[in-house]
Amino acid sequence: KIRSKRKDENKMVKIVIVCTSATELKGYATGLWMEECAGPYYVFEEAGYDITIASPKGGPIPLEEKSLTEYFFTDASKKFLHDHKALAKLTHSVKLDTVDMNSVDAIFLSAGIAVVVDFVDCPPLKAAIEGLFADGKPVAAVCHAPVGLVQCVTKDGKPLVEGKKVAGFTNEEEIESGMEQAVPFLLETKLKELGADYEKTDNWGNKVCVDGNLITGQNPMSSEHAAKELVKML
Repeated sequence: KIRSKRKDENKMVKIVIVCTSATELKGYATGLWMEECAGPYYVFEEAGYDITIASPKGGPIPLEEKSLTEYFFTDASKKFLHDHKALAKLTHSVKLDTVDMNSVDAIFLSAGIAVVVDFVDCPPLKAAIEGLFADGKPVAAVCHAPVGLVQCVTKDGKPLVEGKKVAGFTNEEEIESGMEQAVPFLLETKLKELGADYEKTDNWGNKVCVDGNLITGQNPMSSEHAAKELVKML
């Protein structure tokens, strides 16, 4: 297989997939939505990238059980859970604040509603996103994961999402999921309040926005699409 290289260096592209460490949201057992890691993981593997899976606390990533049932349990998710190399990365995730972000070429934020617990007000994630974004490197986030962008600002102190086309889990999708009272804020509303040019499609449809080096997806159906848009940038 041809290994992917950065345009300016004779080195493999290094990408960090950030997943949640949170296991509970107001009494609701939760964790990573498996497809939002597995789908992008195989897009990046196919591109030949050096993939690190990181999380705020490090160690084993909890899984959202619902993501392992019925049609939510995608082929990529099934493959991942039988892939010893991938599974080892998920069960031994790297603590985010130990990652040398200067050596990283891109970051991809996977979700599951659990990220509203530990992607919000997370200094290591804020620093990683702001640093990579300022360097012109791809920053991607799907579904609930754009909550991690809310805390971020540009070099001039403005909200990172201000004036940018972004997608993310919609208010309607949150209400349909029955979790609107559990989240600290509705993501669509918050992004609009921060001045983002928020875009969406029908509930559970594939919607990805690309604005400069910022890539955002609306829901799990958008995760592989967002990953492929990231690959195009590198």
